[in-house]
Amino acid sequence: MKILANDGISAVGKQQLEAAGFTVITEKVAQENLASEVNSQGIEMILVRSATTVRKDVIDACPGVKLIGRGGVGMDNIDVAYAREKGITVINTPASSSQSVAELVMGHMFAISRSLNDSYKHMETSDFSALKKKYAKGVELRGKTLGIVGFGRIGQSLASYALGSGMNVIAVDLYTNPVNVKVPIGTTQEAEVEIIPHASLHDVIGQMDYISLHVPKQADGSAVIGSKEFALMKKGVRLVNASRGGVINEDDLIVALNEGKVAGVALDVFENEPNPRKDLLNHELIACTPHIGAATLEAQDRIGEELASLIIGQFARS
Repeated sequence: MKILANDGISAVGKQQLEAAGFTVITEKVAQENLASEVNSQGIEMILVRSATTVRKDVIDACPGVKLIGRGGVGMDNIDVAYAREKGITVINTPASSSQSVAELVMGHMFAISRSLNDSYKHMETSDFSALKKKYAKGVELRGKTLGIVGFGRIGQSLASYALGSGMNVIAVDLYTNPVNVKVPIGTTQEAEVEIIPHASLHDVIGQMDYISLHVPKQADGSAVIGSKEFALMKKGVRLVNASRGGVINEDDLIVALNEGKVAGVALDVFENEPNPRKDLLNHELIACTPHIGAATLEAQDRIGEELASLIIGQFARS
């Protein structure tokens, strides 16, 4: 069986699939040529990350496809329900990138607490003493309260890091069952902290010094954070979005920043990827990265291995 890993796959994942008898093609196919290439090459499985989309038109045009796989968590670039109605297996790798995304969020929180993003931009061209004075109002994470909106695998992994850094954690989720979060201490010990998520963001948002979003893109296209939520936040709050573009209303975000309600923002995802708004990229209070939450070598290996394991388990010929 032929597999097109159109957005790439780790070497270990490719090796495991090939050892099980699959042919893995990694040459990138342009989106507009995807259906024709899948049919002409007899491809039966399509693996994507976030760059390639597999919508109804591609699914209808490729009757030979048996599986669509997403290397990562969110599957908003795949028409999942429609594919499954057509009898196509759809898989993703929800566990593989949790740690890498959580570490990126921690890095961003440190960065926007000390204006690392903006100071880096100006060190070569601005007066050293003036910059030192400008960035003299940094804050520390220890003792602050982090609100984690969406308390699945990634949110829980972030909670582990945040607790280990001395932060308080408030979780918000549709599911409010208690969660025991393990906090590693070195490599040989760990503590365990019980967190009970809140069902209503509005009830607790005013307690948060930092807010990190870990929710999917909303089905109706609405934002989770907009003008109503900004109005309820503490003055000086800091936000991180490493989930999906559109979860924060970008117009309302700019207003909240310019009015001084929000002290700093870190964005790894944007509404108009891969062409984010320039006023977001250029704003001195916004730290930006190009959707790299899962882009660590370790996460890529885990993603490749998880995809290979799922495919081999379901489709390997005996």
